[in-house]
Amino acid sequence: QVQLVESGGGLVQAGGSLRLSCAASGSTFSINDMGWYRQAPGKQRELVATISSGGRTNYADSVKGRFTISRDNAKNTVDLKMNSLKPEDTAVYYCNAKDRWFRPDYWGQGTQVTVTS
Repeated sequence: QVQLVESGGGLVQAGGSLRLSCAASGSTFSINDMGWYRQAPGKQRELVATISSGGRTNYADSVKGRFTISRDNAKNTVDLKMNSLKPEDTAVYYCNAKDRWFRPDYWGQGTQVTVTS
């Protein structure tokens, strides 16, 4: 089993920056890709960014050029640096880890990001 704990959410004005961090513990050897998803009120959860164990990244079009995902395999952490934040980035952000043996994904508890105009 893997546990994911997020930190770093908060309230920021439009144009500002935040950094989210996620620490994995437990059976971390079973983790393959890691990433961040978000869910705004009344909307479905959506992918924000993912990163493979080898460092290959993938971003939603809406955050390309503004967000940067990074990973430290030795520390079992994944970070999301968010710049030029917009009110539409307001959501609960969830850390995600995919199991290399295709068991169900692991999810963190979520951290709120609120961007005011």
